[in-house]
Amino acid sequence: MILIRNGKVFTGAGRNYEKGCVLINGSKIAEVGEDIATTADMGVIDAEGGWIVPGLIDAHCHVGIFEEDMGFEGLDGNESVDPVTPQLRAIDAVNPMDAAFNEALEAGITTVMTGPGSANVIGGQFVAMKTHGTSIDDMIILEPAAVKVAFGENPKRVYSNQKKMPSTRMGTAAVLRETLTKARNYKAKKEKAAQKGEDMEIDFKLEAMLPVLNKVIPLKAHAHRADDILTALRIAKEFDVLITLDHCTDGHLIPEYIKASGAPALIGPTMTFRTKIETRNKSFSTPKVLKEHGVKLAIITDHPVTPIQYLPICAGLAAKEGLGIEEALNAITINAAEICGIADRVGSIEPGKDADIAIFSGNPMEIFTETLYTFIDGKIAYKNSKTV
Repeated sequence: MILIRNGKVFTGAGRNYEKGCVLINGSKIAEVGEDIATTADMGVIDAEGGWIVPGLIDAHCHVGIFEEDMGFEGLDGNESVDPVTPQLRAIDAVNPMDAAFNEALEAGITTVMTGPGSANVIGGQFVAMKTHGTSIDDMIILEPAAVKVAFGENPKRVYSNQKKMPSTRMGTAAVLRETLTKARNYKAKKEKAAQKGEDMEIDFKLEAMLPVLNKVIPLKAHAHRADDILTALRIAKEFDVLITLDHCTDGHLIPEYIKASGAPALIGPTMTFRTKIETRNKSFSTPKVLKEHGVKLAIITDHPVTPIQYLPICAGLAAKEGLGIEEALNAITINAAEICGIADRVGSIEPGKDADIAIFSGNPMEIFTETLYTFIDGKIAYKNSKTV
């Protein structure tokens, strides 16, 4: 067992401790409280003056699938020859030995939702995974975790250059509707065949859409501009499917519509140059506005657009713009876990959850703060060289 004591404990579960303790037993959190008695079988870490926080979560990135320092050889995020590729699985391309995983650990990030890019209307399946390990099969928390869809500039740019549909926003919406309709018909046909005890040939593409139609996982919608966000919500309502609004750059312009939809917003990458027309309204005040309207939100890096190690800094900049410290921490811990559908295991410091914990020298969202330890499944995945 490992006892972490004397630190400011931010649990992500409502109650925090100015000077508290966390007890790890094996791979799980065993106890949280103001004072936990030390026994002979415990290893003890004194976090005096530091912060003890749930392992941070980036709810939308491409770590391991757009690899660092690799060029073409490491760019495996977009199969840009077919606008409809839901059958692609991130787990077949993510490289756990990508250098970005170490940088994530050094920033206290223990979980990521990573997957395909936004070249295609339907890009493939995301995975929620830990950031420490050799084989992705041992790192998975949830797979598939979502099916990526994209609106706006990216699909129309990719396929207009190929003289294919979609080359307009109308085309993107039409391609998505057509695929969802085919998937719905496929589902009905499959259910009918099962009732009759008949075999049916599997359509690999449409099979991948069934968890979406069954509301097991959401569509993960790349949408920056207000009209694209509204189109995403319109289609999700038409087909009665779950959806998350990823990027949500213009979210502060239409907060009442997002609130009414019930969809969560994953905001970012905000700490970047405005490279496209659809990101011209980018602002660190977007999280504050959406929070004020009751929208559940997470803050994301979209790594490599913003390097993943700057996730806590992005949250800090949102806190500075009015979101506040606690809500900003929620946006990269428990909110992110709930939006990703993995809050039963990660996102907060509570008994029974995975012992994914980060210890910082101070507020993790401040630039001079250092990560002292990062625990994943109760084991030290990163230890600062300055730590005794």
